[in-house]
Amino acid sequence: MTDYAEYSEVLEGACPFGGNRIGGVETSAPTLSDWYPDRLRVEQLHRNGAAANPLSDDDYSAAFNSIDLAELKADIRHFMTTSVPWWPSDYGNYAPQMIRMAWHSAGTYRIADGRGGAGEAMQRFAPISSWWDNGNTDKSRRLLWPIKKKYGSSLSWADLMILTGNVALEVMGFPTTGFGGGRRDAWEADDATYWGPEYIAMTDVKSYDDMVIRGDRWTGRPGDANYELEQPLAASHQSLIYVNPEGPEANGDPAASAKDIRITFGRMAMNDVETVALIAGGHAFGKSHGAVAADRIGAPPEMAPLEAMGLGWHNPEGSGNAEHTMTNGIEGSWTQNPTQWDNSYLENLFGLEWEQTQSPAGASQWKPVDADAPKTPDAHLDGVEHPLMMMTSDIALKVDPVYREICESFLADFDYFTREFSKAWYKLTHRDMGPKSRYLGPEVAAEDFIWQDPLPAAEHGPLSDADVTRLKQAVLDSGLSVSDLAFTAFSSAVTYRDTDKRGGANGARIALAPQKDWAINARTVPVVAKLREVAEAGGASLADVIVLAGCVAVEQAAAAAGVQVTVPFTPGRVDATQDQTDVSQFEWLAPVVDGFRNYVIDGYTSITGMAPERVFLDKAAQLGLSAPEWVVLTGGLRALGCNHDGSGAGVFTNRVGTLSTDFFDALTSMDYEWHAADDDATSFTLDDRESGRPVFQATRNDLVFGSNAQLRGIAEVYAGDDAQERFVRDFVAVWDKVMMFDRYDVKVG
Repeated sequence: MTDYAEYSEVLEGACPFGGNRIGGVETSAPTLSDWYPDRLRVEQLHRNGAAANPLSDDDYSAAFNSIDLAELKADIRHFMTTSVPWWPSDYGNYAPQMIRMAWHSAGTYRIADGRGGAGEAMQRFAPISSWWDNGNTDKSRRLLWPIKKKYGSSLSWADLMILTGNVALEVMGFPTTGFGGGRRDAWEADDATYWGPEYIAMTDVKSYDDMVIRGDRWTGRPGDANYELEQPLAASHQSLIYVNPEGPEANGDPAASAKDIRITFGRMAMNDVETVALIAGGHAFGKSHGAVAADRIGAPPEMAPLEAMGLGWHNPEGSGNAEHTMTNGIEGSWTQNPTQWDNSYLENLFGLEWEQTQSPAGASQWKPVDADAPKTPDAHLDGVEHPLMMMTSDIALKVDPVYREICESFLADFDYFTREFSKAWYKLTHRDMGPKSRYLGPEVAAEDFIWQDPLPAAEHGPLSDADVTRLKQAVLDSGLSVSDLAFTAFSSAVTYRDTDKRGGANGARIALAPQKDWAINARTVPVVAKLREVAEAGGASLADVIVLAGCVAVEQAAAAAGVQVTVPFTPGRVDATQDQTDVSQFEWLAPVVDGFRNYVIDGYTSITGMAPERVFLDKAAQLGLSAPEWVVLTGGLRALGCNHDGSGAGVFTNRVGTLSTDFFDALTSMDYEWHAADDDATSFTLDDRESGRPVFQATRNDLVFGSNAQLRGIAEVYAGDDAQERFVRDFVAVWDKVMMFDRYDVKVG
């Protein structure tokens, strides 16, 4: 029998899991994406499922509402000034540190696809947890653990982090606009969101100077006419929330920094006033940390050793914290009283002359030219003072003419500045929550803000069953086709994004700018006009009638396929006004690719080099669909003839408007073969094998359901001879889900 020593020699380097050696060099087995980099990652649709959530059966709304919010806030206030030895608070107050945690949790939000934000507390997971810009936010959350432990599952990390930021501001004398709870935690890392093309090893990111690769995400150089940041990105560099505070590529150029600020803050839905308010307001508090050379700092949390227990950025100098703290490499405070709300940040920025210098860690920063300028106290050492500090991104507010004018207005009217920062903070921390009906708790702001996509009170009473029956008949009598009715209802609802809970059919914004003017919606314009007549005659909202008309279309199409079904309809939608619709922000919802309606914007593939089906998958993920729902919904829309231009691409049937399984039959049949019809392989023909005669046309957004193994397996279910009733049943279920995406007035979530 071989002894253990001999046995271990045989096994050395042969770990069945392909990596995570103990005490040795970590080697990871190749993933499917390593082997096949162009594969479609359909598993993206099944992230954060119920199986990962230990609280999946809990009613979080009821649990949160059971909390005594005043008691919770008192606990947080007490914590703020109760310093602990393992991570002492600056100035005896954790409030500035907690503001940074909350800010960075919310600040990942981006308007292009609604991803990021504080809504799921993703700051706890890779990659965000280990971004250089989030250095030591792990300590902030660990400091909060006693409070999280006390309230348990009644309080999500996502809500606690933002509420703590609010209380921190209040502790320092700042009047917040309010707080809405209701954020539900994620339970696993998000490896699907695209954060940029750069792949710098996290162990190599030790400072802002290590994040100088911009060419892959930027077009042009600062000052160029074509200077632009890649969509949908919002941060200027890898591993950052917004911009490099030392300027682009740490170049120390305030004017160039201002350009980055305007682009990045604009990408997270902030205008110039909100941008200045957030920067100037946030830098009224606390300090930046750069006491130790960057190359002395250990690995981030996701790469730290096991015994670190989830904490990263080990600092070996001195105590490793307090006056030896290293976070972003820049050292010092902006104000003389870093734990009090006042206007000294702007007074210092504009009242003093500044010159470039370096922090102890070697980072570029600015100090007052006048050695006799006001000083700021050391955060830990009694009787020690330091020169004030500004970052290049602060000086940018002084040199940019638009930002400067806003700063001067804030300097002239401190109450105005306070109001604008309060509103901007509320927007920052609630932007990804969707409609106000999702907010929980007694401190929800009474004011309706345009960024919340407000809706009016209902003009009509609730529709009775008799009303619905009468309206359905009016729709049938309208002369509109099944295809047009289904297309219009779907087009109204499919604007929804589960990432930030925006869009959807409620409000009938498909009848308003900018949606009514989108090329993809041209087919809906005459249909909406006709349905408006039905709504006005029937005393109903246009939003309800559009959705009801789609339900009528599906019922008619199912009956034509020999299946009698009643499609669920929940009335109660209202019609938004143009004044309640932020045109510039809604423009971000305009699709460049919508595979559901077989739409690809002109020149998309040649400009981006990205296959349309990848964006189609991303849209399915934004809707919160599973892979089976994605497949069945697309097949049904093709059968209903819901292409944006009424074309026959992907409509593999001779009975358009019948909810048949013909789409799946053609995809899986070996009686046909497919041929590319253009050099870019964006359009195809389905040819009869015997005769070679073209039978159908298709796009990449059709063929993906037959070419991808996971999607084909699902398509084969609906191509079975026994599948017709199952298909109709499943299509009706996902159709109702789409129509109800934004009905937070009647559902929990």
